[in-house]
Parts: sequence; C-alpha cells; structure tokens
Amino acid sequence: MTRLIIETDNDWTKGKIKDVIHTEANLLRKTADKVQKKLIEFEKKYGKLDREKLYRKIDDMELIEWEGEIETLERLQI
Repeated sequence: MTRLIIETDNDWTKGKIKDVIHTEANLLRKTADKVQKKLIEFEKKYGKLDREKLYRKIDDMELIEWEGEIETLERLQI
C-alpha cells in the first residue's frame, strides 16, 4: 500500500488538497456508476456473463468489451 503524508500549517493549501481529493473521489464514483450501467445493459441484453455459453452467439468484440468493463469496475472498487 502506498501512503502519502502531507504536512502543512497553511489553511489555503489544506483546503486545496481536500478539494482535489473530493473531486477525484467524485470522478471515480461517477466512472464506476457509468461502468455499472453499461454492465447492466449487457446483462439485460445477454444475461449474466458466461463466456462458454455466449461463445459464437455474440460478437467477440462485444464480449471483450464486457469483460473489460467488469475488470474496470473491479479496479475502481478497490
């Protein structure tokens, strides 16, 4: 685990650091929500991801995209 320690007595700097952290956290939440919505659409269209069951039934690129979205969501949720 990476740990970053920033020490300052400057209130302006503290405020800016908090703002940046909150902005990044909101961006990550929005991205995770967007990916989740895409996964829901895939599942509405094809059911749960089952590579063997879907093999040759859907476009390979769509299957790869679906798997990539799952991986992206897992990484965002760590």
